[in-house]
Amino acid sequence: MPIVGWSENHTQRTASWRAENGAPPPRDIVVIDDDISADKALRLARSGTGMLWRGDFHNARQLMRALDRRLKKRASRAPQAADPGEGFHANRRARAQRAAILGAILIELEHDYTIRLRRAPDVRDACRHAYGQPSSDGNGAAGEETLVSLPELLGVISAYEWHRTGIEIGALGARIHPAHGVFAPTRDEYIDLVADAPWPPGIHQPVVWDIGTGTGVLAAVLAQRGARHVVATDINPRAVQCASENMDRLGIADRVHAVEADLWPAGEKRADLVVCNPPWIPGRPTSTLERGIYDPGSDMLHRFLSELPIHLTPRGEGWLILSDLAEHLGLRTRDALLDRIADAGLAVIGTHVTTPRHPRAADSADPLHSARARERTTLWRLAARA
Repeated sequence: MPIVGWSENHTQRTASWRAENGAPPPRDIVVIDDDISADKALRLARSGTGMLWRGDFHNARQLMRALDRRLKKRASRAPQAADPGEGFHANRRARAQRAAILGAILIELEHDYTIRLRRAPDVRDACRHAYGQPSSDGNGAAGEETLVSLPELLGVISAYEWHRTGIEIGALGARIHPAHGVFAPTRDEYIDLVADAPWPPGIHQPVVWDIGTGTGVLAAVLAQRGARHVVATDINPRAVQCASENMDRLGIADRVHAVEADLWPAGEKRADLVVCNPPWIPGRPTSTLERGIYDPGSDMLHRFLSELPIHLTPRGEGWLILSDLAEHLGLRTRDALLDRIADAGLAVIGTHVTTPRHPRAADSADPLHSARARERTTLWRLAARA
């Protein structure tokens, strides 16, 4: 991790810089406390200056909210793009700028992840979950302090709560526990599609691969439905560990094997059913978590389609679960998707469609509301053409 420095009480201080979203360290750091005004903090943040908080922890959150209100007020006055694609890119730029400004509020973590601020929560377990065990100098001595942005720290706390309590999955009748940096299955409509779609004709206990498994929720649903064996792959080692832990909790680890792989599991031959719920928006992710949403150049989608036929048994099917939000944003066309499917030597043998139920689909204040209101998620049943 990079090392950052600042002056405090006539002393030069240093700490490691941690940013899960890859944000670079601030050029300059000043020490602030409860006396700073939101307007002054906003000017400092816009200049690229990091603000190391030394006041009451709850007041730091209040300052962040005050900055956010100012940013939202300014954004509400900006003209809305007529073209959906332009609106999408403008919204992403605005979100990136907002993240940079709010991320200028910094919190110091002691070597054991303690926060030495008034009314600070105990975040040690949450940080160990997200970052691993505290480092040392190699001789057993405690490592150095770390600076993180307040939004990242709040995200770490929130992710740990999700991990501890889990998310109730109706199709499972059980909870799935996401891990930090692993996309949580809060949009459950696509899970119901997988739970309800019929097995490939003539196959009653299929061998299944779940490509890009994340928390392992689809692998668990398919195992519970009666799949003989499920291999769940993910390129993210955190996701593989998360999926494995969820299978242990659910008591199905004997039938679901999570492995780290870029799409296809090594050493496996063919599957009766290959399921993939890829990121649904072409674009560059800005964090590990966003990799569950954004797929640069639709690379994962295209590779899945082009390589799927050679991984299917003669009567096997591929189930592609994909939102059409990118189509409504002008980022991909339905014809382009169908051409990709055909060019891969695949045929569409059926579809199952559902309407998203997540809150943003009904939020008229969302800049992308027009597109979200028309969004549909489809399970495409694909088979190799004879």
